Amino acid sequence: MTNVVSEDAGRGTTTARAELALKSLTLDLDPRERLRRILEQTLVFAGASVAGVYTPADTGDVLCLVESAGVPRTLYGLRDGYPVAAGSPAADAHRTGRPVWLGPDELADCAESRRMPAGAVHLAALPVRAGAAVGDGGCLLAVTERPGGFDDGARDCLALFADAVAWPAPPTVSDLAELPANAFSLAMDSGRVEVGDELLALFALDRADFDGRVETLLGLTVPEDLPSLMSVVEADHMSIGERELEFRVVQPSGPPRWLRLRGRLMNVGDGRPARLVGTVGDASTPRSGVTDVARVQRLAAALATAGTVRDVSQAVVTALRKPLRADRIALAELENDRLVVTVLDPPDPESWPESWRLEWRSEWPESPVRSMPTLAAALREGRAAIWPAGTETEPALEGVGPGGLAVLPLPAGGRTAGICLIGWDTPHEFGTDERALLTAAAGLAGQALTRAHAFDAEHELVGMLQRTLLPRRLPKLPGGVAEARYLPTTEGLEVGGDWYDVIPLPDNHVALVIGDVQGHNAGAATLMGQMRTALRAYAVEGHPPDVVVSHANRLLIDMETDLFATCCYVDVDMEEGTAWYVRAGHIPPVVRNPDGTTEITESEVGPPLGVLARADYPMSPLRLQPGTLLALTTDGLVESAQIDVEDGLDALADNLAAADPAHLGLVADALLAGANRNDDVALLLLRYDAMERRPLRESWTVWRVPEAVRHARRFSRRTLRTWALAGEAGLQENMDTVLLVVSELVTNALVHTGGQVRLDLTVFNGRLRVAVADNSPRTPVRPTNIGWEATGGRGILLVEAMSAAWGTVPVSGGKQVWSEIALEL
Repeated sequence: MTNVVSEDAGRGTTTARAELALKSLTLDLDPRERLRRILEQTLVFAGASVAGVYTPADTGDVLCLVESAGVPRTLYGLRDGYPVAAGSPAADAHRTGRPVWLGPDELADCAESRRMPAGAVHLAALPVRAGAAVGDGGCLLAVTERPGGFDDGARDCLALFADAVAWPAPPTVSDLAELPANAFSLAMDSGRVEVGDELLALFALDRADFDGRVETLLGLTVPEDLPSLMSVVEADHMSIGERELEFRVVQPSGPPRWLRLRGRLMNVGDGRPARLVGTVGDASTPRSGVTDVARVQRLAAALATAGTVRDVSQAVVTALRKPLRADRIALAELENDRLVVTVLDPPDPESWPESWRLEWRSEWPESPVRSMPTLAAALREGRAAIWPAGTETEPALEGVGPGGLAVLPLPAGGRTAGICLIGWDTPHEFGTDERALLTAAAGLAGQALTRAHAFDAEHELVGMLQRTLLPRRLPKLPGGVAEARYLPTTEGLEVGGDWYDVIPLPDNHVALVIGDVQGHNAGAATLMGQMRTALRAYAVEGHPPDVVVSHANRLLIDMETDLFATCCYVDVDMEEGTAWYVRAGHIPPVVRNPDGTTEITESEVGPPLGVLARADYPMSPLRLQPGTLLALTTDGLVESAQIDVEDGLDALADNLAAADPAHLGLVADALLAGANRNDDVALLLLRYDAMERRPLRESWTVWRVPEAVRHARRFSRRTLRTWALAGEAGLQENMDTVLLVVSELVTNALVHTGGQVRLDLTVFNGRLRVAVADNSPRTPVRPTNIGWEATGGRGILLVEAMSAAWGTVPVSGGKQVWSEIALEL
């Protein structure tokens, strides 16, 4: 008995509160606004997820939706209209004048169950009073997923609200002769529209320039928003009822403006939609009472163009923080069992709890889910959790939302992609529309986060593949410093064909190469790797720049590919400060002189590689003073749809002039700051500092005479004595070693090859280099086993034993065998 009294007392209290809420709705309110507020009270006191009012059309054969509140009604399969003669709950309540209460079992036998989600869904349909008659005014339709459905208290509240609903007759066409300044009236058959002056101003149109056609207004809409707008203004895609949406229109200057449309299709005598009437207002500034549909629509539009994880996070922050008046928002991805925060807003550490601040880096570091059991439970359930002010939370969440905390798991494809935390500092009341907004936003954000994560992962994979085709590190250069950068395009996920290379060459030469293969695909990347390898091989052979590029062109022609490539090849003599360069359809180098002036080099240019089989590639000279900066780049840095290549080169020269060449890495970063990310960009910089000390170098042509080896030894002894007298230490002490190596290398060249033999001696950085060049490409083979009776084969073993390092390199159709001997100082 006590329980019965308690239940009746609770039921009476709920009804009494509902009556007080209805009394607060004064009769001087706009009828539509009053109806909207009644429906919102229905959600609060009856526990409904969605509620709507249906009234008969002029013909009386259809119940048409006039207003709804709560989550989007399409989630529960509620229609815009129900035929009175059909067997729907709304039509039954309207015809009989008695309420209809349906639980999951009754709904399963109803035709409407096909449109409703599976689960414990309860539906109520109550007749609406019009004048003295019950049922003539239509019906109130409500849906809930509460366990047990609508209890006695909820049913009393629904009956109370059904009696309070009073929907006036819709305005007739004649009532619209005097349109408000922000209103419109669209004839659905002809497309002619009458608009107020304020509405025209929102579209940036003058009355004299407007032709009265709805297509003129639609033409000013941002293309991405046009489909949703067309679904409203086309009669074939809209039933009778209220509509609200937000869209963007193009402005003469500045970003597009957000507008909010509210409209209703009015029917005439035969029940067909005849006119769409409504208002259009400025939605640029978020409003506190914005509907969940409009806010979710704006969030969906932002997420549609968000490509990366960070873009998705920023779109969610923009769509939720200000409209919800939240003090902080955190978004985190769920990777295995860890939360990786992608965005914290506001970004300053002082805005977050001290426990977070102690571990603050650029963003909150990774955190295991098991360290926050409350979040772990929300992630397992996969449903949004609302914690009002005063709720106890674990230490990791203290201070995030002392006035209220919303925890939104982000679902995607049957799993949880991440989580969103929204916190308030002052006590926050969570309305029904706000809860629906949070749930819908979480679903959209989860799907977008999954797509963005996949895009980021694929883009990183593409970038990694690209980087494997480029030099892992640049070599140290005598008398200079090189720096390189590569930026892959952010458009799409294809591998580009831009490349760069720095190739050390004998005699303190260095080759700088930069190039670009046509296209952005696997074929371009493959060809890029082949061309880089070919140019390096031809350069190491000792060919001059024009021969190197000609060989590469002939190779590309023989590949029979449809792609071509451009490149710029520069051979720099680090001893003399001179350079020769060749351009194969590529943009010219830019030079920054030591005094800060810059110049775009002028030279003849050959055709791109792979275009003409017989092509000339003229060489052009460069003179480098100590402190000169040489910049090579691809067209992605200096050319785009908005900038011509000449203007881009001028801008590059200006930026180079303003840079400090002492910090080459900072120079490269500054030059790439405004790079066009619609194309790959490769940048290669060389600062020529001049060699502090030049090497000593002498050469001797060995004639094929019986005493050739003795002549080579005499030349070597005389040269070493001269250098020793000039102050080069260690040469006299290593004389016997050097002469032995010279004898063995010259003997091998004379015995095993034909043609000219050249001996080169070089002293640099405490080492003496002996190099013997011949015209045979065959590399000397180190014997693995020599018997006591063998008469040869020990020369290379002696050279290896006496040398700090030795080797062989191809040179112009032949080879050069070299040995380096460390001087004993």
